Amino acid sequence: MYKTIKFPEVWKPSLYMYLSLALSISTHEGQFYWYTDPNTGPAFSQEFVGIIYAIGAMASMVGVLIYHKTLKDYPFRSILFLAQLLYSVSGMLDLIFILRWNLALGIPDYFFVIMEECVSRIVSRIRWMPMIVLSTRLCPLGIEGTFFALLMCIDSLGSLSSKWGGGMVLHVLHVTRTDFTNLWLVILIRNLLRFSTLALIFLIPKAGQSEVIIPSDLLTKNSTSIDGEDENIELVPLNVEKARV
Repeated sequence: MYKTIKFPEVWKPSLYMYLSLALSISTHEGQFYWYTDPNTGPAFSQEFVGIIYAIGAMASMVGVLIYHKTLKDYPFRSILFLAQLLYSVSGMLDLIFILRWNLALGIPDYFFVIMEECVSRIVSRIRWMPMIVLSTRLCPLGIEGTFFALLMCIDSLGSLSSKWGGGMVLHVLHVTRTDFTNLWLVILIRNLLRFSTLALIFLIPKAGQSEVIIPSDLLTKNSTSIDGEDENIELVPLNVEKARV
């Protein structure tokens, strides 16, 4: 496994997947309390917030369908660049909502927040699907399950880093359950970090999603060793074994 991760074709995409998740800091905690705040927020009930998240979860399936129907044949670098760009732009909807610009445009809070959640979930799913496909392309023959689990651990570490980073930014800017003065600034920082991830797209290979990415050594070395072990197995007739017993 260590020899595999040393190849640039493997560690570069792995690093990108971690950084793309870690740099998109999580602001859900601050936004949740703002949603339900009766003074500065839209004063949604907790039940309505739950409905928003449920609708967003269903909308994520639309993202899977869009990817499967129209985006699965694009090269990894192109689709991930497009997905990250859409992810960054869609994050600006949160900023519009926090600053209450939707009311200036005549869009009610309940309608805007549902639209924002659906768009965010769809784009997130479109961004997530090629990463999963890329992870499967990085797994060498013979240790596919183990190496895929390692890549999923890297993704989980990226998600944890995102939550930790978001919590730190909320703390530094003094965003609490009752003080949302700087919440818009937190959202802006999050979106700028998402845009900054586009500069790391060079870590992703230009190969198509159905092409082989890892070196040929990783595709043949394990299988050769397995075949060699099979050739060294001594076959003993069954009747001889019975005679010995």
